Amino acid sequence: MLIAQNWVTGLLRHANPDFGVTPEELDAGYVRVGFETEGYEPIPETTGPLVIGVVAKIEELTQFKKPIRYCLVDVGDANGTGELQGIVCGARNFAEGDTVVVSLPGAVLPGGFEIAARETYDHVSNGMICSASELGFTEKQNAGIITLDPTSGKPGEDARAVLGLGDTVFDVNVTPDRGYALSARGLARELASAFGLEYTDVAKQPQVAGVDLSGVPAPAGELLDIDVRPETKTVRFGLRKVTGIDPAAESPLWMQRELMLSGQRPVNAATDVTNYLMLLLGQPMHAFDATRITGGLTVRTAEAGEKFETLDHVVRDLDAEDVVICDDTGIQSLAGVMGGTRSEIADDTTDVYFEAATWDPKTVARTSRRHKLSSEASRRFERGVDPAVVEVALDMACALLAEIAGGTVEAQRTLVGEVPAMPEITMDAGHPSRLAGVEYSRETVIARLEEVGCAVSADGDRLTVTPPTWRPDLGIPADLVEEVLRLEGLEDIPLVLPTPVGGRGLSPAQRRRRAVGHALAYNGYAEILPSPFIANDTFDAWGLTADDERRNAVTVQNPLESDRAILGTTLLPTMLDAVVRNVARGRNDVALFGLQQVSFARAERSPMPSVAQRPSGETVAELIGTLPHQPLHVATVATGNHEHEGPWGQGRVYSWADAIESARVVARAAGVELDVESAEQLPWHPGRCAALLVDGRVVGHAGELHPQVLETLGLPARTCAMELDLSALPLTENFPAPILSSYPGLHQDIALVVDEDIPAEQVRRIVEEGAGELLEEVKLFDVYRSEQLGEGKKSLAFSLLFRATDRTLTDEEANGHRLAVAELAAERVGAEMRG
Repeated sequence: MLIAQNWVTGLLRHANPDFGVTPEELDAGYVRVGFETEGYEPIPETTGPLVIGVVAKIEELTQFKKPIRYCLVDVGDANGTGELQGIVCGARNFAEGDTVVVSLPGAVLPGGFEIAARETYDHVSNGMICSASELGFTEKQNAGIITLDPTSGKPGEDARAVLGLGDTVFDVNVTPDRGYALSARGLARELASAFGLEYTDVAKQPQVAGVDLSGVPAPAGELLDIDVRPETKTVRFGLRKVTGIDPAAESPLWMQRELMLSGQRPVNAATDVTNYLMLLLGQPMHAFDATRITGGLTVRTAEAGEKFETLDHVVRDLDAEDVVICDDTGIQSLAGVMGGTRSEIADDTTDVYFEAATWDPKTVARTSRRHKLSSEASRRFERGVDPAVVEVALDMACALLAEIAGGTVEAQRTLVGEVPAMPEITMDAGHPSRLAGVEYSRETVIARLEEVGCAVSADGDRLTVTPPTWRPDLGIPADLVEEVLRLEGLEDIPLVLPTPVGGRGLSPAQRRRRAVGHALAYNGYAEILPSPFIANDTFDAWGLTADDERRNAVTVQNPLESDRAILGTTLLPTMLDAVVRNVARGRNDVALFGLQQVSFARAERSPMPSVAQRPSGETVAELIGTLPHQPLHVATVATGNHEHEGPWGQGRVYSWADAIESARVVARAAGVELDVESAEQLPWHPGRCAALLVDGRVVGHAGELHPQVLETLGLPARTCAMELDLSALPLTENFPAPILSSYPGLHQDIALVVDEDIPAEQVRRIVEEGAGELLEEVKLFDVYRSEQLGEGKKSLAFSLLFRATDRTLTDEEANGHRLAVAELAAERVGAEMRG
């Protein structure tokens, strides 16, 4: 929140006249009570003659394309002659007789803008009549000329003190649970604690902020018929009226100054009053043009699809959960978020309704996010506002508007709803001491809780605490302990490091996950972190059947993006999205891997049990049983060149074989034997897909993706992928080192002719079995087809490595094992050995 230093310190000086701090000390004060600041900046300095002036005469220069005025301004003796100063100005929000701010030649405005006499529009301009943006109050360039109260000073006097240029703007970072601090009232209370000052609540004594309520009549009678529907969860709703105001009246400089330094743009008197009180009290308000309200007001939920144009001139389709304020003609405001164009304050508005309410925080938050419409009002309502300030906010708004623009405050007031009772919290006075390890006396604990506005009654060491209405975040003893520790100083709590307990390092599962990640990285794959959320239509795009296990997904009730509202049961959608982004940016050779949990819905969600007591073991077991099943998956996706073309020869693109090899890399890192079989599984190509098996159980698939899926997703042809359930692999730890033989190995090759439809992997396993215990390694190195072999036949050539641990093998022994392989292959699949 942006706020000027002099505003909050001025509120504190009402009860502490001698209080004054530097910006550095104020920044430290914020930090002491738990508020970090994003920094602070002084109002940019203006050097040289900056004086008060009175516009004596205005000459309209009509011969130019845009309206220009030549003004004669009385600046007293500041110009050295006492004569009227001639200044050319294009602004039109001032008139003859107005008191303005003038920078004379020799002045240097913020940004190094030097003022000098210069000829323009056929006249010599000896200075500048200053706007708010030119003096550094705001960055918005459409801010008009500053006009001062005639009693501000005499012509020629220095304008700096009147303008309050010696001020500093702080950007205070208010945490979501402390919404009360999004106001000068809340920050002043916290700073009073930081500096040990007496605090006067501006909501109870409005004169602290210079607001006189003596002209506001006591409420008498109902102003309008208000129908507040229960389903809106509205806590309070209030309305007051001011009639007969001057529509041309402008907010005084002091109010515009606070608004601009807080990042708000002055608009008109009525709107400025509501924005000022929002910043002062933390109570957002809305001003309606009363002449545009027909009949009574109804606070209801919107009808699905109902349309409404907000003040930003965007027509929005409303949701059935949105809360709206309506009159007999239609919707006038989107409750807690933004008003509408139908009844906004106009240039001819003379009668104003002020509305102040307390809305349900969750409803406002969901509406704001649903419509992507975050306003200063919604930021406060969704964090919780003080329901007890509705009446005083209405009275202060009426008093300020009547003071600024004249008019009459009507006696009638409509107020619906009561201030809700705050919960009582019981706590032992020694609880903060036990948690922090620091001794806090009973008196200290009570004093600190009363300092934040709590009502405390004590029965010995047993405290009964009632939080104030502006602190809905205080609900349990731990919250009260936090307040005591925060105000006493978190830096005073001793830092005692716990004695580390000896452990065994990473668990076997953690070591396996790390080994798999390292192995894939060493094999050229780049790791990404797959998002847990996938597009709602993913499985329809893939063409999965209705009973496919992967459709058993968990739906998110309040998603970050409405079109990505399910938790993925597979890593591939996010991985493929990453490939699409890379290819779209010209990176066509991509190899990625991801290690992440996926989520499968396991059962219908159980109703939440009561928190009044500990749930039973059966209830806990039932709750746990409804949690999603979240196995750890590993996936790879690759497209483009695996090996690039160069002087060394032709390149090679990624193929289905590389996807299968990435699965073997995972298996080796996990210490398991992986079997590969042909399979059909979307989104893979039916003829180029392999099932990955461990101990006869399918744990994943690999291969080339289906062309139709690639076309739908906009992926390059022949993109390959692998996904494997890492949690399904047996977890074994092989601590003993392998026994290595010092004797040489003996190589033998064997070529087996088999039917075309027999998988090579099946033959490889037969070879492995038939070769016996002396076989160290078997590799398929050639597949051959020819007319000599016969139609429907293929030759599979395997390289065999034999080795004994106690002797050097002879050719005769190796040949014997080779023949045993041929005999077993002939018996199992009818293989014939080629010569």
